[in-house]
Amino acid sequence: MGKPTGFIDYQRETASEAAPLLRVSHWQEFITPLPDEKLQTQGARCMDCGIPFCHTGKLISGMAAGCPIHNLIPEWNDLVYRGQWREALERLHKTNNFPEFTGRVCPAPCEGSCTVGLNDAPVTIKNIEKAIIDKGFAEGWVVPEPPEERTGKKVAVVGSGPSGLAAAAQLNKAGHYVTVYERADRIGGLLMYGIPNMKLDKKYVQRRVELLAAEGVTFITGAHVGVDYPVEKLQEEFDAIVLCGGATKGRDLTIEGRENEGIHLAMDFLRRNTKSLLDSEHQDGAFISAEGKDVIVIGGGDTGTDCVGTSIRHKCRSVTQFEIMPKAPDRRADNNPWPEWPKVYKMDYGQEEAAALQGADPRQYLISTKKFVGDENGHVKELHTVLIEWKKDEQGRFAPVEVPGSEKIYPAQLVLIAMGFLGPESAVLDQLGVEKDERSNAKAAHGKFATNVKGIFAAGDMRRGQSLVVWAINEGREAAREVDRYLMGSSNLP
Repeated sequence: MGKPTGFIDYQRETASEAAPLLRVSHWQEFITPLPDEKLQTQGARCMDCGIPFCHTGKLISGMAAGCPIHNLIPEWNDLVYRGQWREALERLHKTNNFPEFTGRVCPAPCEGSCTVGLNDAPVTIKNIEKAIIDKGFAEGWVVPEPPEERTGKKVAVVGSGPSGLAAAAQLNKAGHYVTVYERADRIGGLLMYGIPNMKLDKKYVQRRVELLAAEGVTFITGAHVGVDYPVEKLQEEFDAIVLCGGATKGRDLTIEGRENEGIHLAMDFLRRNTKSLLDSEHQDGAFISAEGKDVIVIGGGDTGTDCVGTSIRHKCRSVTQFEIMPKAPDRRADNNPWPEWPKVYKMDYGQEEAAALQGADPRQYLISTKKFVGDENGHVKELHTVLIEWKKDEQGRFAPVEVPGSEKIYPAQLVLIAMGFLGPESAVLDQLGVEKDERSNAKAAHGKFATNVKGIFAAGDMRRGQSLVVWAINEGREAAREVDRYLMGSSNLP
């Protein structure tokens, strides 16, 4: 696997990024890949470690450790090192239906569990993955592969995000007739409207959708199942249904002053921005603009970062990001050992851009918003905050405690709430009679994915709650296998 001494002979080198002050002027991807010879050198760093943790895909301490779809990372790293790119692509597609997505947006838990990372910088797995699939498309190696035979069985997939697309791809491969229903006007779910274009160019999403269509998958947009498209129709027409609607119910901040205008859930902001960009390059004005405004983003994570990066491209006056948790340490803490995901301080693209423009990381830590205050027109003008400390309560659980005298007022004409998600929207689940778990997700055991209603399965964030794109792909693939088994009595799907 790679060069036995590669991790000693070569240093980690990643793809270069356009300077923050240059890339904020456009909505295109800004990463320049390494040339092939450098990628081969990086592949050589993948040591023959005996027991590779990079593709284990386990939850350790609540965080992903290793690749959830069990990518055969050492194998395709070795093939890249040897210049066998097409063979590397075949290995990659064995486990990952959409490496062009994960190679761009996955946080790479595989690298956090890389054995080289015990003592040195981990292998650049994500960069190599993206390079393999991009070369595959450039060379014409990725072509439609429709099934040779059809089973005659029909499956409906509700939702076209990563789990829905993965389930559709696998079920189609098994020979079933698959129809994907999407409530939006474009296919892709959060891949299309939840992730900004500079992070995942939508031409790559559309390219994969067109490939799936050429393989026989049918896509229907503008069909909000359970709202304007009756669930009874699906039950009458299909032999099985896979629910992949995501966990799209945003967590709100219902404090004093929430009724003021100018306060939005993050996904409303991001979705409308991308739709307007794709429809008219923002000429239609059908988006929430941050131009000339002081923007406060409440919440961290990828969604918060995307709000920061999007606001900057709108030419906001300033952007500040609130996080209720403390700043992460610069190095792994003793209670965060390898191969756990390294919970360390880092600046993502949005924070880098804000720092380049404003002179500092935009994040404020250990801060809680107490109330919103509006102006005479009912539009938000400021936030009242207080610093907090995390202390154990009488039950021994950590809880936030306000720091006396730490009150502060922040000006804001646009507030974006990026505090995560509460679960799936309930209309389709309620109408189908699908049981929910204690977190309001569709109740379906992992590994089986079957709900309490015969012939109805659930996967992705709708089943497991808010998670990573790579976990959604894992769930879509595994649910497809169980649907195939339900329909045919057995399954050859992985």
